[in-house]
Order: sequence, then structure tokens, then C-alpha cells
Amino acid sequence: MNGSPNAGLRQVISADQIQKRVRELGRQISDDYRGQTVITLGILENSFLFMADLVRAIEVPIICSFIKPSYKQSTQNESPLLEILFSHEFPIAGKHVLLIEGLVHSGVTSEFLMSYLRGRDAASVKLVTLLDRQSARRVPLQPDYFGFLVDDSYLCGYGLGSAEQTGRNLPFIAATV
Repeated sequence: MNGSPNAGLRQVISADQIQKRVRELGRQISDDYRGQTVITLGILENSFLFMADLVRAIEVPIICSFIKPSYKQSTQNESPLLEILFSHEFPIAGKHVLLIEGLVHSGVTSEFLMSYLRGRDAASVKLVTLLDRQSARRVPLQPDYFGFLVDDSYLCGYGLGSAEQTGRNLPFIAATV
């Protein structure tokens, strides 16, 4: 990769490994929700490519939507407030909700969102993530489904990345060298 736009990155998970695991997750989720309709909520931005491939691999009826958590500082003395923006907010009472993450790190946001959705009387709320960085967990959260365990500090590719850096469009997962 030296001399390329991806210099300084090393491939951690190949595109083929990702696609194979996404198909496996799709089968497992389909089996678990057989006969049900599932509301999939993709957490932006890191989940968008994973969600696109995953929903195509799920064989039960689904409703797709996205949520974007953002943290706002309320005052200088208070801790940040979490604001949740839904692409389309609809009733979830009595519905099965599958929260889709690209990477679960500390688990704080995922845990908050799951509690929030349960508080809206969802029949069930489960979490699926492509990447699970359990070593960084700050809350006792265990995803219901995960693709790969990771420990690298900065990962990009397959939709993952930050607003300031390139790499989201890589077909594989890469770490900084």
C-alpha cells in the first residue's frame, strides 16, 4: 500500500472475510426472527455500508431507518447531552428492533440507545455490530450479534472512519500502521 492513498494503513479484515461474515449474520438473524418483521436502525455514520449489506442478507421482512446520536454540551458545568435524530420516527411499541453499529467501542452510546428503545415499549431490542472492541468497554454490554473482535486503536474502511480522514470507501477494514 505504500505510495498509494492508503499508505500508512494495513489491512486487518479482507473484503471477502467481511462479506462471508455478513452472510452468516444475515442467516442467523433470519433464523432468530423467522415469522417476524424487524425494524433495523442503523447508527450513522459508521454503520451505513454494513447495514446495506446486512439487510440484503436478512430473509425476513424489514423496515429500514437510521439514527444519528450527537452529543451537545448543555452548559460548561454539565456533562454532554445526547441528542438522537431519527431519519423517520415511527411507533416501535410491540415491534422487534435491531440496532446496527459499525463498531462498538465503549458501549455507552449503544447501551443508552437500547435502553431508550426499550423505554418506548419495543417487543425486543437487539444489537448487531460488525466490529466489537470489547477491550474498550466502559459498560457491561454484549452485542447480540457481532462480526469480528478487534483491538486496533484506529480502524477505517467499509464505512468506518472519521469526518477528517479518508478511508471510509475501502472495501476492507484497515488499521493505522
